[in-house]
Amino acid sequence: MNNIDRSLQQLTDDILASDIYRAYKLQCVRIKEEPELKKQVDEYRARNLQLQTNEATTFEQIDRFEREYAGFRDIPLVADFLAAELAFCRLMQDINLRLTEAVNFE
Repeated sequence: MNNIDRSLQQLTDDILASDIYRAYKLQCVRIKEEPELKKQVDEYRARNLQLQTNEATTFEQIDRFEREYAGFRDIPLVADFLAAELAFCRLMQDINLRLTEAVNFE
């Protein structure tokens, strides 16, 4: 298990040193400096997750949600945070997918 622990530590260090992670952490700090905006971002994220994970979600519900939050997502601080969060999430998903495929996990 020692090799796995060392490799995991190296991967963690590489993630923490990546531009994607550093940009995400910067945006986290910036959004937290605006508590009311942070609260609204968290509400947006919760509603978005609910729509994405609910099998009964309709196109009309998604369209209504997108229209409702269109102006909100245009706020530069919000847009920057959401873009950085998405990039970091995609990085983590890619790592997970590649690792799962490499070990032939079914």
